[in-house]
Amino acid sequence: MNNQEDFLSILQLGTGLFWIITYILIIKRGFQDKKYGMPMVAICANISWEFIFLFIFPNDDRQKLITSAWFVLDIIILIQYLIFGRKEFKKYISVKLFYSSFFITLGVSFLIIIAMTLEFNDVEGKYAAFSQNLMMSGLFISLLLSRGNSSGQSIYIAVFKMLGSLLAAIAFFIYFRTYLITILSVATLFYDLIYIVLLCKLNRKRA
Repeated sequence: MNNQEDFLSILQLGTGLFWIITYILIIKRGFQDKKYGMPMVAICANISWEFIFLFIFPNDDRQKLITSAWFVLDIIILIQYLIFGRKEFKKYISVKLFYSSFFITLGVSFLIIIAMTLEFNDVEGKYAAFSQNLMMSGLFISLLLSRGNSSGQSIYIAVFKMLGSLLAAIAFFIYFRTYLITILSVATLFYDLIYIVLLCKLNRKRA
């Protein structure tokens, strides 16, 4: 391997590791607070992406290993949502509507990512990944604001999410630069910073 390939591998592994840490922290905080830590649409998009690019359009061996770890952790996050989310929303919607809305969203997410893959001829899933990462950043902010507290969330989750996203953005900017991915990356970083600032302010108020 040359220096360029080595650096790309480091960025790829760093991205995978930071996101693995993010997911572990979400799971840990979820069990502590008895709250789901990832919004429903983000869970559906993540699980769909990971399934598609593990089993339908598998990537290289290193990425398959990383995606497998993400997939297992996201299944736990999904289970947390179904358990804790049901309790959180029981005053507003019925059990039937709660579960049906989740599985409908999961199906729609799967179809959209498949469609994006075919539309952009993107068997690596990069356009879908960067798009849903931006969406996730906005959804984390929305979840924080709607709850009015940091239950299910933490500054560490926010920081590691941002670091994982940043390493992926650097890798694609250096080696696979496109206008769309560049805009998505910058916007994601912007919203991740907003999320961190909001969490810091909320934690200071509690202190």
